[in-house]
Amino acid sequence: MAPPREAAPITGNVKRLIVKLSGLRLSASGLTSAIAVLSLVCGAGTAAGAGMYKWVDDQGVVHYTDRIPADSVSKGATVLDKQGRSVKTIDPAPTAEQRKAIEVEAERQRELAKVDAERARRDRALTQSFSSEAEIDVARARAVSTMEAQLTTISAYIADMTRRKQDLEKRKAGYGTKPVPAAVENELNSVTDELTRQTALLAQKKEALAAVGKKYDADKQRWQEIKLEQDQAAERQRAAEAQRASAPSPQPRGKSAAATAPGTTR
Repeated sequence: MAPPREAAPITGNVKRLIVKLSGLRLSASGLTSAIAVLSLVCGAGTAAGAGMYKWVDDQGVVHYTDRIPADSVSKGATVLDKQGRSVKTIDPAPTAEQRKAIEVEAERQRELAKVDAERARRDRALTQSFSSEAEIDVARARAVSTMEAQLTTISAYIADMTRRKQDLEKRKAGYGTKPVPAAVENELNSVTDELTRQTALLAQKKEALAAVGKKYDADKQRWQEIKLEQDQAAERQRAAEAQRASAPSPQPRGKSAAATAPGTTR
């Protein structure tokens, strides 16, 4: 008759696992699995493959199994090694509210990325178009001059049309109770419509002129900001290079300070 196998000594890891198990509410299958874990820890088992899973069911019961049921995979679990130690945590699947929050945040990040990309594109175009503030001022003056000339032309045209309308109205009034010729009536209506269109166009051009001024003012301010950022970056680069240049060179290994000092004899 073979002598009985001597029980493996209870190590610190085993003691801690026993204490953990004693404080849990386990099902029958969970208790059996826990015993299996203990046997692995104590060396009674020979399985050397994958570890065990620790998971909790809907009733709050803790289970220890070699696999997770399909309906519990999304609830998360803890992977244990042969000593019962946690080696990996499987996070539970996000809830509907969490998924919605993740989608909202992802969309917000995409919008921010678009804004940053558009800003970078405008900055590149600005710095490529102008090499100095003076060039921005020249471009602004040229654009303003062009639009002011358009305003002058439209205003003069409106003045001519206004005089023409007044003449037609006088002619129409001169007929008194007599029928007004269709040619006069049609021309008066045409001039009135044209005056309406030109007055609206004049208002649009004035708004555009104000927008042009604001645009070049904003471009100039942004150009100054970019220039300042570039100067600051260059200054930081120069400071870093100066610091590296002033740092003492490392001495070769095996040579003492006395051996490398000038004028020192051995």
